[in-house]
Amino acid sequence: MAEEFEDPRLAAVYDPLDPDRSDLDVYAAIAAELGARSVLDVGCGTGTFALMLAGRGLEVTGFDPAAASLAVARAKPGAERVRWVHGDARALPPMAADLATMTANVAQAIVEPDDWAATLDGVRRALRPGGRLVFETRVPARRAWLGWNRAESHHVTDVEGVGRVEQWFDLLDVSGPLVTFRGTWVFAADGAVLTSESTLRFREREEVEQDLDAHGYVVDEVRDAPDRPGREYVFLASVR
Repeated sequence: MAEEFEDPRLAAVYDPLDPDRSDLDVYAAIAAELGARSVLDVGCGTGTFALMLAGRGLEVTGFDPAAASLAVARAKPGAERVRWVHGDARALPPMAADLATMTANVAQAIVEPDDWAATLDGVRRALRPGGRLVFETRVPARRAWLGWNRAESHHVTDVEGVGRVEQWFDLLDVSGPLVTFRGTWVFAADGAVLTSESTLRFREREEVEQDLDAHGYVVDEVRDAPDRPGREYVFLASVR
């Protein structure tokens, strides 16, 4: 797990350093389109999406292995509306949920094939028969990692109660479908420099479709991400 999500100091500034979460509007619209009443937010992180759905009256469970991120989520206004669970999606219990979501980098951050397979199985158990799984993954051919460098990612943000935080990303390695990069955060208040390395797996569309079929799903539709046209796939699948 990347330290960015587990380190309390980094988890606390995650939201103010990434304030534009308009990407979540896509998932909220899909939940409404599907008529979902109960949603499992896999890899809920600091809880932004879970709280968005709960505020619209849905029954939401936020599931994440990073305790520091969940602590941020639990401290937010309205957090009592969400059931927060600290744990691994591979061990999800039956929940009869209508919809499971994996937003942002969640699906790609599950890099090991065995872990990916176990996650798909765990989510399937947590869904009701005919329940839906929705997630996104970047189009490998677009090579998003080319922009993961200091020149293109560097920014400085004044965070309330924290002070000025400088942030950037550096690409470390591209080995086939695996891309590793490092994030750096500099806290002006005390000069602390924190880093976190992450690896993402860039899966081809056909590979994802085959994985879903092998683990008990029917691929209903593969959409183009409206907020990032041509750069991401959004998969909609249902439990067989």
